[in-house]
Amino acid sequence: MGTIVVTEFISLDGVFEDPGGAEGYEHGGWSFTFDQGDEGRQFKLDELLAADAQLLGRVTYQGFAKAWPAMTDPFGFAEKMNAMPKYVVSATLADPAWRNSTVIGLDEAAKLKDQYSGDILVAGSGQLVRGLTDLGLVDEYRLMVFPLILGTGQRLFDGAAMTRLSLAGITNLGPGGVTVQRYTRAEPPASAG
Repeated sequence: MGTIVVTEFISLDGVFEDPGGAEGYEHGGWSFTFDQGDEGRQFKLDELLAADAQLLGRVTYQGFAKAWPAMTDPFGFAEKMNAMPKYVVSATLADPAWRNSTVIGLDEAAKLKDQYSGDILVAGSGQLVRGLTDLGLVDEYRLMVFPLILGTGQRLFDGAAMTRLSLAGITNLGPGGVTVQRYTRAEPPASAG
């Protein structure tokens, strides 16, 4: 059975908006102001290469579809991004042009776990992440936390249902203070009685 893994660049105050600087956000590109070191680049490469599929919201999908088909790199990241199956949760996107892309509804996301045995990565896609969280479908959160307070911007979990998590691990990445914090769903606490 596959696992749905939310993987995000996130500031210390929970902002995940425009870490790469392509969306016009006032602090866009904030993730590039930190040295993630070789460890950070290797983490993201290993994470992608180990995944079976991607599950994306429409806005993130359209940003990726605009950029990735023209990219190349010596590490195989772009090749994997372009070749792997991509599922877009959208009610408005009808005909995705990016290779190996399929439009689905949120109610179909759970079925992907039966189709794949490895990770199904969710990047960006705030509305989708909140929907998956509310449905209890996220198996793991991998938050690449940057030691930065942005003060404004879209926060990843605004409006999500209360969800109890367990810390699965913390990895320090390079000299810039960036960490990867991994969380899995926790069992609800036993009621006293």
